[in-house]
Amino acid sequence: MTGKEISIIHPRPSSIVAALYTLRDLNVDVAILHGPPGCSFKHARLLEEDGIHVVTTALDENGFVFGGHDKLVQLINKSVELFSPKIIGVVGTCASMIIGEEMHEAVLEANPDVPVIEVEVHAGYHNNTKGVIFALESALDAGIIDHKEFERQEHLLAKATEVEKKFGAASKEYLAPSRGDVKYKVAKRVIELLKEGKRGITIMNAKKETGYMFADITLAVNEVAASLGKKDSIVNMANLDENLGLPRVRQHAEYIMRDLKAHGVEMHEIIGGMDEYPIAGEMVSELIKEKYSDYDFAIITGVPHAIPMDNLKGMELISVTNGPRQVLPMKELGHDYVMVEIDLHPKTLGVSSIVESEFGATLREVAKET
Repeated sequence: MTGKEISIIHPRPSSIVAALYTLRDLNVDVAILHGPPGCSFKHARLLEEDGIHVVTTALDENGFVFGGHDKLVQLINKSVELFSPKIIGVVGTCASMIIGEEMHEAVLEANPDVPVIEVEVHAGYHNNTKGVIFALESALDAGIIDHKEFERQEHLLAKATEVEKKFGAASKEYLAPSRGDVKYKVAKRVIELLKEGKRGITIMNAKKETGYMFADITLAVNEVAASLGKKDSIVNMANLDENLGLPRVRQHAEYIMRDLKAHGVEMHEIIGGMDEYPIAGEMVSELIKEKYSDYDFAIITGVPHAIPMDNLKGMELISVTNGPRQVLPMKELGHDYVMVEIDLHPKTLGVSSIVESEFGATLREVAKET
């Protein structure tokens, strides 16, 4: 981006929450939020569904003034006693960071016999990727990841921020949330295209665990195409490289590929790892230019706005996101249909197999009627 940064006035993801999810991807067993009891409640609860214990020092007004050093020491010791963790994460909040709490001193005093990833972060950063970077820096210091993986992650985060500022939820001063196009109407259109003998590409460019639901759309399109005798009309692409990313991210790719293969879905093109959604679009664009430029339509799921539009021109674009504020930017980019899987996050935490999507279910039902 050049020139003066625009001021974004709609609510945006928090760096504290981004740090928590990163600790999850690093296979931390316990994440300690050093702050008030209600901080990041929704995501803390969701992450517990994903197998990570999230606890809080529950700072009160007295703690906001005098600090919570003793509470943090006690909670680290209590967490070791209760959960026997292999790795602990300690995450700052707005309250503890504003008063300048020295979390490291508390960690030294508690001295647990396991690595501790300390993340001094608050929610005041404009880009929530700051929370991810801070967590990764601390993981590097603790010897959890090596320098090569840290640099790779840092590059991806810079690209992710760039995509959101150019084409996503940070591209305009205010974006109203939208549910996008009606899924029934779009499902009918996909079936029309297949019946007319048009050739299509499914492109899953999903962010980490969201792939469990977006993969269902790839699956549904292939099922419906097969039922219409049009199986060979579909080419599948997905960012499901099982060898790239933090430990839990690689595991997601492995599980999703397992499920797609079990359903007989052939993956024609692997376009990157599940943390490479900000850069996978370049490979997609080259593949289309070289091999699929004469295809008629594309069904893009996950982070569709990260796919360059140049080589998609001439195709009918059907896109699915889980971001209600990304509908308008994608419409303006030229996507013909944009749909939202609104409850994707709660349904994809704590799972290890493909989860049914609203659009996938709708497509299957509409296909039965025709």
